[in-house]
Amino acid sequence: MQKFDVKEHPHTRQNLLTGDWVLVSPHRTKRPWQGKVETLPDDNRPSYDEKCYLCPGNTRADGSVNPDYKDSFVFTNDFSALLADTPEGTYDVGGLLKAKSEAGICRVISFSPDHSLTLPRLTVPAIEKVIDLWKKEFADLASNPAIKYIQIFENKGEIMGCSNPHPHGQIWSQGSLPLEIAKETTQQKNWFTEKGRSLLSDYIAVELQEKERIVLEKEHFVALVPFWAVWPYETMIVSKRHVQTIVQFTDAEKTAFAEILKKLTAKYDNLFEISFPYSAGMHQAPVNDGDHAEWHWHMHFFPPLLRSATVKKFMVGYEMLANPQRDVTPEWAAERLRSMSEVHYKEQ
Repeated sequence: MQKFDVKEHPHTRQNLLTGDWVLVSPHRTKRPWQGKVETLPDDNRPSYDEKCYLCPGNTRADGSVNPDYKDSFVFTNDFSALLADTPEGTYDVGGLLKAKSEAGICRVISFSPDHSLTLPRLTVPAIEKVIDLWKKEFADLASNPAIKYIQIFENKGEIMGCSNPHPHGQIWSQGSLPLEIAKETTQQKNWFTEKGRSLLSDYIAVELQEKERIVLEKEHFVALVPFWAVWPYETMIVSKRHVQTIVQFTDAEKTAFAEILKKLTAKYDNLFEISFPYSAGMHQAPVNDGDHAEWHWHMHFFPPLLRSATVKKFMVGYEMLANPQRDVTPEWAAERLRSMSEVHYKEQ
């Protein structure tokens, strides 16, 4: 009788952080591709673009003028998805049609004054300054008692809906917990209550023992392809020390975080020798809502590319109607990323 093998046979894997499941179908990597092939955007950008609303000294859509900044720069989003002055209120029709107001603050952070750069092309000290700004903004937004969660994230590349190629990210803060954060809070709290330890501390201990899905390991952080990864080259950076938010990082951890960010994103670019698109973001403890000792800081990377620089993974059909599905195994993806150089191909 044939023995079940997770690297060969269809199976489902559970996401420890959300409780959700993903269908893995390794045998489907053999199928031919006759679907959509993406057009690659031009990656040769100038250091300064007079039409870019994020470049130093330029005028933004609301008439504000950017300062002549030399490092990273932050401002309140001119077209925020959440507004601080949203009035409180609810909408309810027969208990069936429900809505409630949601207030918040959205900010944009330019990583560098240089229009042509991305995170893997920045120096480690330059990335450290971005981290300093992330820490400062997190602390500032958390000081507002109306804010309950702060999401730091980056959308990179046209394929991920990024409207401006200038290196930048966003920070959204709001008065309630988003869906994914609520699920991760429940899963981590259940584990912490039962074991008295962080869920991710125990998880990365297993991953470091197995080593199959580790992409990078440094003194303070681990970068890996999660066992339950949905996107083909999905990764996660986890702090080895159990901390709740980025504000708790020591100077040594800040430098180590900058180094692993640069090296992981360089490996992504080296995979297909392009500026690799992704959506990435930190998951951190809610604020103004108790101490949340169960929470363990981590950062997700969700890249859409599948077989090459021009073939994208689509979330359609079964994925939209049932649950996520992937073909290549997380172990295979980790090996591909692990084999990539830590030095960006443009700098080799």
